[in-house]
Amino acid sequence: MSFTVQRNPNPLPEAERAAALANPGFGQFRTDHMVRIDWTPADGWGPGAVLPYGPLSLDPATSALHYGQLIFEGLKAYRQPDGSIATFRPEANAARMARSAQRLAMPELPAELFLESVRALVDIDQAWVSDAPDASLYLRPFMMATEAALGVRAANAYSYLLIASPAGPYFSSGVKPVTVWLSTEYSRAAPGGTGDAKCAGNYAASLAAQAQAAEQGCDQVVWLDAVEHRYVEEMGGMNLYFVYGSGADARLVTPKLTGTLLPGITRESLLTIAQDLGYSTDEAVVSTEDWRAGNASGELTEVFACGTAAVITPVGHVKSADAEWTVGDGGPGPVSMRLRKALLDVQTGQAPDPHGWMHRLS
Repeated sequence: MSFTVQRNPNPLPEAERAAALANPGFGQFRTDHMVRIDWTPADGWGPGAVLPYGPLSLDPATSALHYGQLIFEGLKAYRQPDGSIATFRPEANAARMARSAQRLAMPELPAELFLESVRALVDIDQAWVSDAPDASLYLRPFMMATEAALGVRAANAYSYLLIASPAGPYFSSGVKPVTVWLSTEYSRAAPGGTGDAKCAGNYAASLAAQAQAAEQGCDQVVWLDAVEHRYVEEMGGMNLYFVYGSGADARLVTPKLTGTLLPGITRESLLTIAQDLGYSTDEAVVSTEDWRAGNASGELTEVFACGTAAVITPVGHVKSADAEWTVGDGGPGPVSMRLRKALLDVQTGQAPDPHGWMHRLS
């Protein structure tokens, strides 16, 4: 499977790229190229192309702009100790993107085409993959309906695109716990909805609650179930974990997948890593009462969120409309930090990869 390549005639000069890589932040810069593959009912997925990064030309009646047929993924490529570049579990991203496409009545991109698009883009833009500690190249695959049509129906044309952005350490001055707001006014997803799909509309619908959390002096919103507003689901766009006990006897619990939670790849990977490290794990329903009572008794010692961008983000303080409390001592917990290091070491090639998660790109 090959991609045609049209090199960018005006790539960012080397000195400017070096400056960007020295302080990339997250999402501030884009690499010189992107991938595009188009789909039509007659031809299916057309030939893949690596193109210069640039604006898209869209008809004002483009279906995605009106009816929200837009899905995306997020994964990272890491420079390895031998200079090669590898990405973490891309086949899992390909599978989740296919599930999201199915839920939004969009064509499924074959996994091999997804994987080859990642390889093709990283190959041409590999100079953007830094070897600095905790640095990576964030990859954003997305698919949208491109037919110009105002009828409410599944579109008859789609484009898959892949762009990339250098990323530095999520916590530039050390891992910092966040304060969270338990949202009872808004819901992220409801049974039968799109909660387990990674679609743009889910994130647009989250912004008002995030703004409310900020008004309460919180960094993030914690979503509860849509029916009773009692059961913990996610933090912002990340999955949550609860740690009971300490040391070798620590037990990790993450809210079980009910169809309203996004099945996070980092979440799933941490279940495996925790078991590798000797911790017991469980996927269960966790209520806000459980959280508060476990914290008060000392049984609940740590809480953290997990996702591609930060890997693990400790939760240090909780606020709600009628209560607030500090988790543990308010700092990053030892189990959370051990898990974070273990996963990052696999991703960056500092530790063995017993589960075959890393996919070499170049």
